[in-house]
Amino acid sequence: MLTAALGRQGAPLSILCLGAHCDDIEIGCGGTLLRLLGERPGSTVTWIALASSAEREREARGSAAEFLTGAGHVEILVEHFRDGYFPAQFGEIKDVFEAAKRRLQPELIFTHHRADRHQDHRTIAELTWNTFRDHLVAEYEIPKYEGDLGHPNLFVPLGAETARRKIDLLLRHYQSQGKRSWFRSETFEAILRLRGIECNAPEGFAEAFHASKLVI
Repeated sequence: MLTAALGRQGAPLSILCLGAHCDDIEIGCGGTLLRLLGERPGSTVTWIALASSAEREREARGSAAEFLTGAGHVEILVEHFRDGYFPAQFGEIKDVFEAAKRRLQPELIFTHHRADRHQDHRTIAELTWNTFRDHLVAEYEIPKYEGDLGHPNLFVPLGAETARRKIDLLLRHYQSQGKRSWFRSETFEAILRLRGIECNAPEGFAEAFHASKLVI
């Protein structure tokens, strides 16, 4: 299959990562971030998580710091909107997006998928497209109870070492989520292997995204 590259090979990127909850970014695109930052040292990453508690903010900041070790410049923002109530907080969350738009010019944005059945995730996806209208947006997926995994059209193959590092970092940093039946290494490995099969990844692992608009 013909592959595509993001701009000039090896050149740093300006990346914006958006997540409704503190572990969403890592679950959805953590492996891709590890790969990109390894291939494009000096990249700039802005990382915004919208729902948090004091405990989860500590977890998120520790996790983001490790995932973004290869970046040249990092900004980590953790907001404290109420989990599960994002549609009712739309205006306040939109203010966060508008503030980001005024000062950021990301070349690549990672966000939630617009067809995700979690109301918080959908709100972030909607605001991403509402705010950043002339950008490359990759919508990631979150495996969960709702069973809303779709048919992504953008695949990022991962090396086995990168895939395992993603899983290890998730489990180590988000111990508060260990009580959830789906928050297991088997879950994260399964989705990576499934997407690896679909794109014939050389080492059998991949993350997948929905890309509604690409310019070649």
